[in-house]
Amino acid sequence: MKKILMLLPFVLLGCKSNVDLVSKPKTATVDKPIETLYKVKENEVAATLKYLASDELEGRDSGTKGMEKAADYLEEFFKTNNVKPYFNSYKDTLSNFKGTAYNVVGYLEGTDPVLKNEFLIISAHYDHIGLSKEAVNGDFINNGANDDASGTTAVAEMAKYFSISKSNKRSILFVLFVAEEKGLLGSKHLAKKLKQQNFNLYAQFNIEMIGLPMKRDYLAYLTGFEKSNMASKINEYTGKNSIGFLPKAEEYKLFYRSDNYPFYDIFKVPCQSVSTFDFENFDYYHHVSDEFEKMDIVHMTQFIQEMLPAMTKMTNSSSQEIRMN
Repeated sequence: MKKILMLLPFVLLGCKSNVDLVSKPKTATVDKPIETLYKVKENEVAATLKYLASDELEGRDSGTKGMEKAADYLEEFFKTNNVKPYFNSYKDTLSNFKGTAYNVVGYLEGTDPVLKNEFLIISAHYDHIGLSKEAVNGDFINNGANDDASGTTAVAEMAKYFSISKSNKRSILFVLFVAEEKGLLGSKHLAKKLKQQNFNLYAQFNIEMIGLPMKRDYLAYLTGFEKSNMASKINEYTGKNSIGFLPKAEEYKLFYRSDNYPFYDIFKVPCQSVSTFDFENFDYYHHVSDEFEKMDIVHMTQFIQEMLPAMTKMTNSSSQEIRMN
């Protein structure tokens, strides 16, 4: 998340992953919904997160070789999992960044002849802040495991799920933003570009910092909680108390501090960020200790698994059930 605490003192998978399905998707539609049969694998979640947060990527600062390696990895992940590029290339170069930086944009066309003209964006930012000028215990690398390799990993896993299940009537853009840490530049660039192309956006579900669980009676919180009915609809779709309200998210205006906001600002539709960082469960925001080893893979896997029914129903509802309040 962009500078929020200033207010407060993927080894590449060489082949398609095996999928734990009780039965094939065609049978699943008769017996049980595919999203209840598909199983997210902890080892695959860990593999993506570990690479993105590795020292090799040197903190994934926008415009650096580390950022390029991360983008290459994410592009190959989409290719391996049969997620197509939305533009001519997966890499969409920013028009508002001094240097070369690009969002990574994947696309799955909807299966319904009418609803496929509407889009759900599932997103996260893959950049981080790179190297520190001064070392902390000999470490200069801000690995950004929680911020936001965790969210990027979740988006990648959701893209894999939808490419296998083919359960989306609406079309989906899987967007991995760059230069969030530079002032939401990646999302500002893409929101403006898509608006100029008369892009039909239904909603955006942006994932920020989901590496650790909260000690609360809900799984995650949504920024801009009261701006739409997204939270209540997600809870209806999951059948659980998945999304709650975090007062600090409103207090620190987190709705305006991540890549959901440029899309909300331009499209005026529900565009919100989900997170499990609650200002109490993680002490290493923008710190060299934001590393893979500190992340809770079981929690991350649970989060992704629990969100699959919600994402599936968001893409399949016959009407636009998620609305602004």
